[in-house]
Amino acid sequence: MHFRLRKGVDRMEWKRKTGKEALTINENQGVVYLTFPALEATGLVQHAFSTRMGGVSKGKFSSMNFTFTRGDCPEHVMENYRRMAAVLGVDRSRMVLSWQTHTTNVRAVTEEDAGKGIIRERDYQNIDGLITNVPEMTLVTFYADCVPLYLLDPVHKAIGLSHSGWRGTVNRMGKVTLDAMKTAYGTKAEEVIACIGPSICQECFEVGEEVAEAFGKAFKPGYHNQLYYQKKNGKYQLDLWRANEIIFEEAGVYPENIHVTDICTHCNPRLLFSHRTFGNERGNLAAFLCLKKGANET
Repeated sequence: MHFRLRKGVDRMEWKRKTGKEALTINENQGVVYLTFPALEATGLVQHAFSTRMGGVSKGKFSSMNFTFTRGDCPEHVMENYRRMAAVLGVDRSRMVLSWQTHTTNVRAVTEEDAGKGIIRERDYQNIDGLITNVPEMTLVTFYADCVPLYLLDPVHKAIGLSHSGWRGTVNRMGKVTLDAMKTAYGTKAEEVIACIGPSICQECFEVGEEVAEAFGKAFKPGYHNQLYYQKKNGKYQLDLWRANEIIFEEAGVYPENIHVTDICTHCNPRLLFSHRTFGNERGNLAAFLCLKKGANET
């Protein structure tokens, strides 16, 4: 299944969820991307969640694909990175890419990691989360329905960006990332701004009994009705957004500092890549997060 994309997509085409954080839809130099007002308001970071619009990739990768591993032309992928870097005002050579395998492994990114995964080979694997306190180092993680977790510690000037599918969520990737930031930078959960980014919503995420049981064991019984419900066909509808929100709350992040996306990847297949929609015949979206220059001096 492929969709033809139009230039200048009307903002009204987005299907959005009421009662959630209203993400900002940005268009700059033809690149369309999403941002959280809560992160923008701090003035400390540059960040984005990509869309399918504004790149040069062709066919099933059309047009803003960020993965090198699905058969897209590498030159096209590099140009997509160049365009996103230009829009965000960051240095492409200082981006650092994850190596996602649905783990809860988190890597503390240092100056020595600049460019790994984009202009240099990665000397790590099985990394689903990245943290850093180095300004102008852009963390990059990848998506096509799984949940991006953006973390900002405005006190210690540190950031985290993690990929959390259902396996990562069951194993509390959000808390693992917070713990890694506490160990590395002294981060306190009560000072953190946490954003749960565009991903598959509960209405679209049907799972089998084994997944529902895993969540039943991982979360207190009082939360079960908030997390999933069973349908007549024996399947369950699972709410990864609420699950990650609970994880942050239990880890000590204040509820008012937790911001949940109003955009589902599966609800918007013309605008976003979705594994549930396209299977493996697709590209990948990407999340970007970078401390601004001088952020740790303010």
